[in-house]
Amino acid sequence: MDIKGTELFVKALREEGVDTVFGYPGGMAIDLFDALYDADDIEVILPRHEQALVHEADGYARSTGKVGVCLVTSGPGATNLVTGIATANFDSVPLVCFTGQVSRDLIGNDAFQEIDIVGVTRNICKYAVTVRSRKDLATIIKKAFYVARTGKPGPVIVDIPKDIQLEAGSDEYPSEIFIRGYKPSTGVHVGQLKKAMTMLKAAKKPVFLIGGGVRISDAGDELTRLSERMRIPVITTIMGKGAIPTDHPLYVGNIGMYGNYASNKAVSECDVLFAIGVRFSDRITGRIEDFAPNAKIIHVDIDTASISRNIVVNVPIVSDAKTAIEEMLKHATECRTESWIESIDAWKGEKPINMDGCAGMTPEKIIRAINEIFPDSIVVTDVGQNQLWTTQFLEMNGKRQLLTSGGLGTMGYGLPAAIGASLGNPGAPVICISGDGGAQMNIQELATASALETPVIFCIFNNTFLGNVRQMQKMFYDKRYSSTCLRYSKSCKRQCVTDGTCAGADYLPDFVKLAESYRADGIRVVSEEEIEPAFRRAAANTDRPTVIEFVIDCDYDVYPMVPGGKALTDMLFG
Repeated sequence: MDIKGTELFVKALREEGVDTVFGYPGGMAIDLFDALYDADDIEVILPRHEQALVHEADGYARSTGKVGVCLVTSGPGATNLVTGIATANFDSVPLVCFTGQVSRDLIGNDAFQEIDIVGVTRNICKYAVTVRSRKDLATIIKKAFYVARTGKPGPVIVDIPKDIQLEAGSDEYPSEIFIRGYKPSTGVHVGQLKKAMTMLKAAKKPVFLIGGGVRISDAGDELTRLSERMRIPVITTIMGKGAIPTDHPLYVGNIGMYGNYASNKAVSECDVLFAIGVRFSDRITGRIEDFAPNAKIIHVDIDTASISRNIVVNVPIVSDAKTAIEEMLKHATECRTESWIESIDAWKGEKPINMDGCAGMTPEKIIRAINEIFPDSIVVTDVGQNQLWTTQFLEMNGKRQLLTSGGLGTMGYGLPAAIGASLGNPGAPVICISGDGGAQMNIQELATASALETPVIFCIFNNTFLGNVRQMQKMFYDKRYSSTCLRYSKSCKRQCVTDGTCAGADYLPDFVKLAESYRADGIRVVSEEEIEPAFRRAAANTDRPTVIEFVIDCDYDVYPMVPGGKALTDMLFG
């Protein structure tokens, strides 16, 4: 039977198990939205901005393990997805983004709202294609979902011209797909793995370095058993945090620019570094020449291109993290690491991460309250100091999840991603931790949260500055606070730039009043004693969002810190 392309589109979504679409309508997508009007089994979420839309789909995907689906119009609708597509690409999040396009006869003629979105996104996604024929529509959509969710997950863009949406054609949708040249790794090279295990068992100072790939493959339980069986300490990247419980005696902490002393020290002194699902970005390696200088390095990753790209390894293993760890468990035996573990424990005790030297209501105290009050929550961060404090102090035990923009570092990610996570996990407490800068980049999504009665708890750490940049200006630019004060007004006459004092006007906006204008509950917290009551009040709001503004000192900084271009051992402690 012949059906319109729009009808096939809806059928394809059903066949792929899609129950939620994050969409914003427009002229070149209006027919697709019209086809969804009668699809009661597919909920269409209307955000207030397309960039927020793609972050919402991202948060939905990360927290549920499903593919996030976006639908927007051509031109600015499509280009507003770009930052979110790049965010998802860096962090291996499965998205399928459908964009409307002008009719094929208008492509290349500078038609109204025409943009070559495939050309724009080709380098920041896993696959991008414009549908050129109605007969290819079903196969392309099937391919899009398959590519997005298999191998190293990532975003896929499907651009559908308006005339193809309306053209009649076959109603058949394939049950499976074969793509020549695309064969995701499904096994592990046992010979390479045995070689790696022999190397690991002979080590006196081994460590596991765990990245986001382990969490994506849901291999946390297997990793914990492997670490316990072999008695090998575990260090994580920010994206890998939570792969092993953070209160586990073999867990050391995060590595890198804002990692803890023990983790950076252990990597710098280990003799075998077994990395799983790690990209070895500059934020975790520091100066490459000094990274793990005494170690033989083994690297397991599902993406062949990631291996030996930044750090040359001794044993490369292309495999899904869970598959590799399950195979490793078959050959695992206890290693003699008692003295090595004692050394690491001593480093942990010597320089623990805390804010004990800071008076007043610190971010640590706020996050500790979240640990206690919301044990099984989904915690989403924005980007900046708020993100770094969260990754330092948030406990990842039990069912808690942490969602954050790790690779791209996208300000404005937090609130919409939290809304997406809440929609995908009804009933689960969802807390977003943001700075006052990032909060305002997508704060219009409070309208989305209120309209959908989504009880997201939006925590704003308000230090009146773009804190992370201010910290660098304070440390390396002689306190020249250029363009980082969010209380700046014309009447200031740049006093904050010249002497560091603030003569600015009252802070804009008033977050409590703004929250109330969005029908959210607004709370301002200025002292430590008010932290717990604020969270208890927020937890009682089950049908609307809550905004909690925590007024904190602008001089709170994130330590330890490794300056850019320095070795992991060159840590600054404030």
